[in-house]
Amino acid sequence: MIDPLSLFLMLLAASTPILFAALGELVVERAGVLNLGVEGMMITGALAGFAAAYVTGNPFIGFAAAALTGALVSLLFGVVTQHLLANQVASGLALTLFGLGLAAMFGRNYEGVKAPAMAAGPLGLNWIIWVGLAMVPLIWWFLSRSRAGLILRAVGENHEAAHGLGYPVRAIRMGAIAFGGAMAGIGGAFISIATVLQWTEGMTAGAGWIALAIVVFSGWTPLGVLAGAWLFGGVTVLQLRLQAAGVAVPVQLLSMAPYLATIIVLVLISARQKYSRRAGGGAPGSLGQNFHALR
Repeated sequence: MIDPLSLFLMLLAASTPILFAALGELVVERAGVLNLGVEGMMITGALAGFAAAYVTGNPFIGFAAAALTGALVSLLFGVVTQHLLANQVASGLALTLFGLGLAAMFGRNYEGVKAPAMAAGPLGLNWIIWVGLAMVPLIWWFLSRSRAGLILRAVGENHEAAHGLGYPVRAIRMGAIAFGGAMAGIGGAFISIATVLQWTEGMTAGAGWIALAIVVFSGWTPLGVLAGAWLFGGVTVLQLRLQAAGVAVPVQLLSMAPYLATIIVLVLISARQKYSRRAGGGAPGSLGQNFHALR
């Protein structure tokens, strides 16, 4: 029998990759950009982070490399959508396919090797978990209390009005996209460096799509993202505990449980969207819309 504290610590670990990716995507979407390439950024971050950690023997260098790689990959999406004005949905899907293919090609050299061990932080959890938790209030403060965050939100709500006030819409969105890519890269690296401890093709297994769903579930708020990530983490831990206990449930059904829970949540919250919009909530007004600079 596992005590509640141990279960909660397992939940924190299971939710961390999704938390990082979803917080990054939250900032991107609050800037008015819809990036469906989270999965591609996570898998490239997972590979780059694992490779750097393995070569240097330092997991923290691995996470730094993952953040840099995720940001660089995301900027491809940024250039295509913000400067070449390509469709954001199609470009995001292309980014996911690009990332999956790139990681599969270069990841072959790292199959069968182990990542270096990470030093444990408070309560036996590694430091990246605590960094993820700390990012929740930091991003809340940035979006709600800082001038830069208010400008970013203004760009996401009405980019034409923000441009009319003299704010550099494209530069702000490019910065948000890079931040989202870095966060997704760290989330992917957490899987390869701190969870699985090795490189496996396709190891993110749809985590990026779940992160996208959680942003919607959250109502575009950091605390809502945390709740959604914990929901996913709790279902994942429950799945593992049932498997370990030998419950007579098909493995395939248990494996699909986190994704099924995400679909159910999205169905439930779709009914509340009209009410949140009446209350001034809902998606940013310019979400997914390309900005055409006025001449």
